[in-house]
Amino acid sequence: MNRIRPVWWNGAVTNKAHHVVEEVWRSEAARVIAGLTRLTGDVGLAEELAQDALVAALEQWPRDGVPANPGAWLTTVAKRRAVDVFRRRERHDEKLAELARTAVDVEEQPDPDAIEDDVLRLLFVACHPVLTTQTRVALTLRLLGGLSTDEIARAFLSPEATMAQRISRAKKTLAVERIPFEVPAREELGERLEAVLEVVYLIFNEGYTATAGDDWVRPHLCEEALRLARLLEDLLPKEPEVHGLRALLEIQASRLDARTDEHGDPILLLDQDRTKWDRRRIAAGLAALERAGTGPYALQAAIAACHARAETAEATDWRRIAGLYDRLAEEVPSPVVELNRAVALAMAYGPAAGLALVDELADEPALRDYHLLPSVRGDLLARLGRDEEARAEFRRAAGLTRNERERALLLARAGVS
Repeated sequence: MNRIRPVWWNGAVTNKAHHVVEEVWRSEAARVIAGLTRLTGDVGLAEELAQDALVAALEQWPRDGVPANPGAWLTTVAKRRAVDVFRRRERHDEKLAELARTAVDVEEQPDPDAIEDDVLRLLFVACHPVLTTQTRVALTLRLLGGLSTDEIARAFLSPEATMAQRISRAKKTLAVERIPFEVPAREELGERLEAVLEVVYLIFNEGYTATAGDDWVRPHLCEEALRLARLLEDLLPKEPEVHGLRALLEIQASRLDARTDEHGDPILLLDQDRTKWDRRRIAAGLAALERAGTGPYALQAAIAACHARAETAEATDWRRIAGLYDRLAEEVPSPVVELNRAVALAMAYGPAAGLALVDELADEPALRDYHLLPSVRGDLLARLGRDEEARAEFRRAAGLTRNERERALLLARAGVS
């Protein structure tokens, strides 16, 4: 049997062996779990079987070497475990026969189209509307991102036990509701795809600007969201908003290295060193934008593209950005979009124009505890020379944010040492 011989073999499992298995798991987990879900009809069982196969890999690969087709190896081992499970449960002979018919030899090259179809189905199952948005995010990271429960809990600053319960309840809900393992019919795709895109978008945003904790950015979450966006683009090439989301995330991710200094402190957009922006990601984002339509993600990507094309902050086409926000506000009206539009208006037509809109938003219930409202207001007041009022707004914003890096930045702007 053709195997990649382990260079670390010394008769024991080493850290390097674990690293190899973890990397394979990260890249193959979604495909393995998706294929098993199709066969068993149970997301929870599919993940358990895949985890059993992972344990077997940790035991055998350091000794025997990594298989030439790691994903097929994991799938085969998991299917054998499935046969054992169904035998113990005395399940129908048809299920055993189906598993036997679909067994994959560890050296066989599986059909890539079938694999990708399964992954797409799994993504729609994980993002089913029967689950809450927060639970969809956690389950997607678990099943398709290959993250451990501990990693997901740390990313969202939740206790591991709480996150484990949330994910466990989600899998039980999917089983109880008998959610079919399928991509929705064309007439239902729009609503369901919207939920999928939202989950990927939220994962990216939590990585791009962490809502809480000691880190301003969590690049790993951004990378996971980008990977899912690229997968969606491959699987649904005729859906314009999929390209819009990919474009938005690529362009935003291009700034990651410029968003913090050497100490991890935030660097705001207008102060960033644009030579640190990743031009390859910008190019990928602009290419995806050409295939996008005029939906919300495409409009946000077009706004991001305005920044990406400007060689300096001063060269930014703020009037075009303000116009794009006008269109975005019509497409998806929300107080948060209006707040962003106020910033664009202030940059394009002066701080007084932006402040007028911000003041109109002061009584919006959705923004009552949103720290960016006083933060934006403080910035506009400072630009108008109303320094004492500005400092008060920055202090208020600092009291509302749950991110320690952002709190320190706001307190500094408030003149609090």
